[in-house]
Formats: sequence, structure tokens, C-alpha cells
Amino acid sequence: MKTHFKPLVLALSLTTLMACNANNKKPNPSTELIAETVINANSKENQPEIKVALLLDTSNSMDGLIDQAKAQLWKIVNELSYAKCEGDSPNLKIALYEYGNDNLNAEEGYLRQVIAFSDDLDEISKSLFSLTTNGGNEFCGKVIKTALNQLEWGTSKEDLKLIFIAGNEPYSQGNVSYKDASKLAHQNGVTVNTIFCGDYNQGISAYWKDGADLTHGNYMAINHNEATVHVASPYDDKILELNEKLNKTYVAYGNAGRKKLEMQAEQDINAMSYNKANAVSRTVSKSSRLYKNSSWDLVDAGKEEDFSYDELDEKELPEELKGKSKDEIKTYVEKKAKTREKLQNEIEALNIKRRNYVAKQNTDNTNSLENAMLKALKSQAEKKNYKWE
Repeated sequence: MKTHFKPLVLALSLTTLMACNANNKKPNPSTELIAETVINANSKENQPEIKVALLLDTSNSMDGLIDQAKAQLWKIVNELSYAKCEGDSPNLKIALYEYGNDNLNAEEGYLRQVIAFSDDLDEISKSLFSLTTNGGNEFCGKVIKTALNQLEWGTSKEDLKLIFIAGNEPYSQGNVSYKDASKLAHQNGVTVNTIFCGDYNQGISAYWKDGADLTHGNYMAINHNEATVHVASPYDDKILELNEKLNKTYVAYGNAGRKKLEMQAEQDINAMSYNKANAVSRTVSKSSRLYKNSSWDLVDAGKEEDFSYDELDEKELPEELKGKSKDEIKTYVEKKAKTREKLQNEIEALNIKRRNYVAKQNTDNTNSLENAMLKALKSQAEKKNYKWE
């Protein structure tokens, strides 16, 4: 019987993780200052990055995989947030493609770019939860080549550029050779990691391992129907209580502000739809450096070096700030910023205790999507001097 895979995550941009200088260059003091004082939705020029493109088969019979992706997104993001490189905390960008779905354009190879490289975690989560499955044709070579040509991979040799493609049909299907696509990836410094949903040896015979080997990537086989295990902790309720307070520190502005605030709440609900522990993982992500909202939140925007209160349009301000002077607005935003920082510190402290508790309780050594992706990410990131706390 033909089975198919349904998208995944995020998530792992999930987050763009700042790639490390493989030559162990000393950090530039001015760069360190910017990293400490600026929260920007876009990476600064000359800063290396980790870019992850997720290519997910959304054909029939793979609902278990997409469930794993949704349930494990925030755990993956959090693990990436603990990465360090030469003392710096890197960022992460994630792109998402779906392929192998009859609802997609046949002339384009039954594939679609769901979201280009982004470090907007809420947008990535929204994109993941929007995916649906339907039977179709899965052309791995075609979707890899498309992602290589459409996405902004950049030319820096210090960037870590990764593709994760998941599915369970023969890797060789379609009129674009996977070998040609792998050659193009290798030429552009992109590593292709393959995730076969099924038996390990079956994936080898279906050329999934060969597809990974051609770019020195990881080949992995997972049980896509395996249920995600979440370990509850004594700290969960308090962290979720702090999340409610954290949400109140956001000051939405501009045309997109209100919609973004609503989307933030929607993704909280999506995370909770799996269970409390998953919602806790999202809260931890929201308190991390990877959660950036300077495009619509005045607190984050105020930390950008090019931000100016003088340029704010009163029409785009929230009701509580309309009619206020520049100094009054600044005072209001700075107060929210201090409250947020305090809450983030409390969440971080509780999460340290939570991680220690979960580590003692957790015996999960399953071959899930999360474990497969993190294993590959870490092994390839460590080649560029990344360390995990």
C-alpha cells in the first residue's frame, strides 16, 4: 500500500541560529555589543547563520509524522536555543516546503513553498498547523532543486546550511534526478539530510541513504506513527502562569500589530492542544532570545539601533498610547520591557529546574522526528565549533 508523509515542523526553524566561525576568529567587540542590545527580525550583515529548510511530504497516511512535528516543534527550538559558538548565542532561520500532495500544482511538481527562511516562530508554527494531507506523487529531486533555487542561502562559507527532507516513497521518483539535485546542493554548501518514514533497510533500498551520502548528510529512519512523550514537571503550572503575564507585556503597533497579537494567542492554543507540557515548551521558547517580534511589538522594536520614537505614527499606536507624548510612550514601553525581562528571567530559572527534573525522569530513546533532527543538527553544527550547554 502506498503511504505518504505529512509535513512537519518547525520548527525546528524551528529559530535562526548564528553560525560559528569555523576558523576560530576572535569576536568583534562591536558585533558583540550589537548582539546584546539589538533585537531584530533579520540577521545583521556578516553574521553567520544556521539555515534549515524542511521539505515535507504531505500525501496520505503520514498524519502521525505531522503530529510529531507539531508536538515537538518547541522542544526542538528550545534545544537549539542552548547552542553556543565561541561564547555567542546563535540564531536560526527555518523555511518550509510541502510536496507530494494532489492539491498542489501538477505543473510545478506537486510542491509549494509554505514559508521562506524566517525566524518568526509564530509564523513557522502557524504554517505547520495549516498543513493538510492528500494523496499524490512525491518527487524528492524536484523539491530539493526548487528549495535550492528559490531560497536565499547566501554565499558565506561560515553559514551552516541544511535541508531536511522526509517521506516514505522511493527517493528517485520524478523527472529531476536526485543525484543532480544533490550535486547542486553540494556546490552551494548545502547539506541534505534524509528522513525515511519506515524501516531503515527499506529506506536504503529506496535510495534515501544515497541521497544523504552524496552531500555528506545524515540518513535517518523513524517511526512516524510513534506517539510523542511529554514529561510533566512540578514547575509546569508556574511557567504557564508566567506565560499569561508575559503576553501582557507586548505592545502591538502598526497595521499588522493586532493580527500578530492574535496569532501569538492562537499558537499558544495550538501548543496546548497537545498537552500542558508542550505549552510549557512553547513558553520557554517565547522567553528565549529566538522569539523576536520587532516588526509589530514596540518593546522589541525599541531595542533596535535604528528605532526612533519620533517616527511613530499615532494612527498605528494602540489605544492606550494614543494622545501620549513621545516621553510618555517611551516610559510606558520601557516599563513593559523591564517587566518582560523579569518574567523571562523567572521562566529561565524555572526551566533550569524543569530540564533537570525531566532529564532524570525521561527515558525516551525513541526514533522520533525530534531525535533524528537534533542528532543530525548537532553533529553537523559541531563541525563548525558549536557547543551545547
